[in-house]
Amino acid sequence: MTCDITPNLLGALALSLTDEILAAGRKVSGLSPSACAAMVTLGPYPGTTIKLLARALGLTHSVAVRLVEELVSDGLVQRKPGKDRREVALRLTAKGRALRARIVTAREQVLADALAGIDAREKQMLCKILSTMLTQLTRNRARADHICRLCDENICTSDICPVEREAVRLTEKAS
Repeated sequence: MTCDITPNLLGALALSLTDEILAAGRKVSGLSPSACAAMVTLGPYPGTTIKLLARALGLTHSVAVRLVEELVSDGLVQRKPGKDRREVALRLTAKGRALRARIVTAREQVLADALAGIDAREKQMLCKILSTMLTQLTRNRARADHICRLCDENICTSDICPVEREAVRLTEKAS
């Protein structure tokens, strides 16, 4: 009887990449993992509310408020009036956009290093497998936003992202 170690290998890879991505973000920014994720998340979505940011990062509203306060005091994020008096729209400052770019670049380097030993055919196969797995893990819009909180949306655009496509499909199905 053989033992399938695929789940252990996948888990070890996921944790190792997570550790390296978070460490790389902290190294280039000096920010916490949540702050790095906030910076990456806010980049392509200026005007995001604290409520939506908290949901994407998996934080409580009060923790997200404190995080935003820190980012504002560091000159990385600015608050603007939202759609009504209760909402605050967030956007990165020029300093925040530059730091976001460094965080995304550091993440990309970790992933490029991890993929360095894989040839083009294997990368294509891995892409298909990962797309299938991520589609399976996407249960709703909130989960999709959380899954992609550190993704570079300039590369993985909504028309090709399996997570985004599944979130849209689930939303349309629920309508």
